[in-house]
Amino acid sequence: MATGEEAEGQPGIGRVEAFSDGVLAIVITIMVLELHPPVADGLDRLWTLWPVFLAYMLSYAYVAIYWVNHHRLFSHARRVTNALLWSNMLLLFTLSLVPFSTAYLGEHHFSRDATMLYLFTMLLPALAYVWLQTIIRGTGVQGAAANRYHRATTRKGGVAALIYAAGIPLGFITPWLGIAAAALVAALWILPSGPADRLFD
Repeated sequence: MATGEEAEGQPGIGRVEAFSDGVLAIVITIMVLELHPPVADGLDRLWTLWPVFLAYMLSYAYVAIYWVNHHRLFSHARRVTNALLWSNMLLLFTLSLVPFSTAYLGEHHFSRDATMLYLFTMLLPALAYVWLQTIIRGTGVQGAAANRYHRATTRKGGVAALIYAAGIPLGFITPWLGIAAAALVAALWILPSGPADRLFD
């Protein structure tokens, strides 16, 4: 007799993905709702929103990166286990904190405390993703191609986590160094594959 985990199979995995997609869509929606237009007319008034808009762009890039990688990771999933469900829920919880830290960062014009909170918030999903990937690596597709994928993305994710961690003390020197660290992580994942990516093969 098949267990509940075995019976769910691909349909169950599809439900987890669909739920995750919905949560990430809500996260992005909440972030964009923080872009309040100025009451007064004029481009000079609009320019005052640059910290909020910059924080939004950076966070949007992060959420997009997680969605893309989550989609690719789940293409390797084959079983819905309790560990997979809860590790995925933890990842979604950490990502649900992004709108708050994004709004705080923009409203406080990239102050040191706001930058520290933002970097810490960005570090949490990076760590949560490691657990989720470990579960799927053990219960999902096996073989040389899957191993190459997991090895490359795990190393790349580790480097990203280290950059986040380094950005926190750098942010005490000047918040913009911390933001630069966050932007570097985004560029690491977004830019097309090149010589740097071969370091993670």
